[in-house]
Amino acid sequence: MSAVCQVLGTTPGFGHSISHSHVRTKRRFDPNIQKKRYWVPSLGRHVTLRVSARGIKTIDRKGIDVVVAEILARGEKL
Repeated sequence: MSAVCQVLGTTPGFGHSISHSHVRTKRRFDPNIQKKRYWVPSLGRHVTLRVSARGIKTIDRKGIDVVVAEILARGEKL
């Protein structure tokens, strides 16, 4: 599965690992993706989302109903 947050759309970043000898090799910085299950009163059911840690904080701040409405407005399936 891809490391993409359904709330914020956060994707992996890319860069280099730098060793002690300063040799650079490519690496990938993945967001902290969690599978989280929420009760959505407006839909009357549970929804499982793949969200980053920052996405969880966004849901806590805005509320699950608002966030789910934004996801559905983008045309994403829940």
